[in-house]
Amino acid sequence: MILLFGGVFALLAVASAVGFALSRRAATETVANLNARIKAWWVMIAIFAVAFFVGKELTIALFALTSFYCLREFLSITPTRPEDHRAVAVAFYLFIPLQYALIWSGWQSLFGILIPVWAFLMLPVLAVLKGETDDFMARTARIQWALMLTVYCISHAPALLILKIPGFEGQGFLLLFFLITIVQLSDVLQYVFGKLFGRHKVAPRISPAKTWEGLIGGGLSATAVGAGLWWITPFAPWQAALLALAIVLAGFCGGLVLSAVKRSLGAKDWGTMIEGHGGALDRMDSVSFAAPVFFHLVNYFFAM
Repeated sequence: MILLFGGVFALLAVASAVGFALSRRAATETVANLNARIKAWWVMIAIFAVAFFVGKELTIALFALTSFYCLREFLSITPTRPEDHRAVAVAFYLFIPLQYALIWSGWQSLFGILIPVWAFLMLPVLAVLKGETDDFMARTARIQWALMLTVYCISHAPALLILKIPGFEGQGFLLLFFLITIVQLSDVLQYVFGKLFGRHKVAPRISPAKTWEGLIGGGLSATAVGAGLWWITPFAPWQAALLALAIVLAGFCGGLVLSAVKRSLGAKDWGTMIEGHGGALDRMDSVSFAAPVFFHLVNYFFAM
């Protein structure tokens, strides 16, 4: 891990130097956006490094806090009614801590069904007890989907720490490193390839910056990096490449879907927490789709 973090810090130092040189030469919006992404990477990697050296508990706590902020951002720009406040409070103050407590305890079976089953059934009951039926299905679905996306899906990232893989015991943090690295690197590389070579929009009405050239060039580059990181995983090189590709595709779908949600609400960003990058959910949109896909593929094919 020290070798990995050293390599990442070296790459970020080079990227920062290049970004600084570009900003001195031509202070365009593209260069400013690229430098903002590099700054966000510095913050994320620094937090990641501290979490690793402190231990599993801090890592889980940081993801729980991330889910809290993501859920708050989602429900802040999607309309809720006073009749829904009891269900919203239970989502925040019962299901977020309980979901992450199950990961901390290693109770994988209940972790997998807590929100899809128990929260799915409980939240509409809490809302219906208020007796308000106007727009009831849409209101309930909004809260349920927000909880699934920002808590259940994101929680699969730290849940990699509790997977029991023969010959790979106690090294789940490396799987988490693999996931986050591929997701974020794919995001940056798709942006760079899109700016350099992008001509054909994937969904121009939803996300004008996403192009097929960016997806293919950035996605294949991130997949190649994933194959090169096979040595930190329990995977063979070809397996690491396939799993990295699954992460890339799932992450791309997550970004596209959440962009559609923002467009439908007339919002540019989910929040303003991260300078130049919007809110926490703007950084976690890809993770929300990629984490459960990666977790369940690894769990099915490699875990005990």
